Amino acid sequence: MKKQAGQRVRHGLGHRSVPHTADLRIEAWGPTREDCIAEAVCGLVESFAQVSATGNKRASERHLTADSDADLVAAAVDEVIYCVDAEGQIPAVIEVSRAGDGGIDLRLRTVQASAAQMIGAAPKAAAMSGLICAPDPSGQWSCAVTVDV
Repeated sequence: MKKQAGQRVRHGLGHRSVPHTADLRIEAWGPTREDCIAEAVCGLVESFAQVSATGNKRASERHLTADSDADLVAAAVDEVIYCVDAEGQIPAVIEVSRAGDGGIDLRLRTVQASAAQMIGAAPKAAAMSGLICAPDPSGQWSCAVTVDV
């Protein structure tokens, strides 16, 4: 496929952080809404911690609902931030699946924060402005969220 300057080509799953004044902006993409949200959450975790793939992990599941797909991205990000702040747990494995009510089920396998290497500023909250989560004409989903750090 030929790529022109300024054109973004996205295939499969992925995420990246983009420059944003004094905050963190995460863009993610995937073939489904749930894959896209999982990638955004992975991008969040990778922005502040390196987590080992081995070791003891605690499993937890959270059911999230929201008024829009974009609000679901913010809810997932905020849930992970709560997990870190209130429980001292950092996600090592993140799974997102569609729930019957249109929401999502967020399954996390976490490790103690003391077992992770902190590499960046701790996130504070998802900003409610600039949220995006929608499919493009080909059906590929993309989302974006700004996180206060």
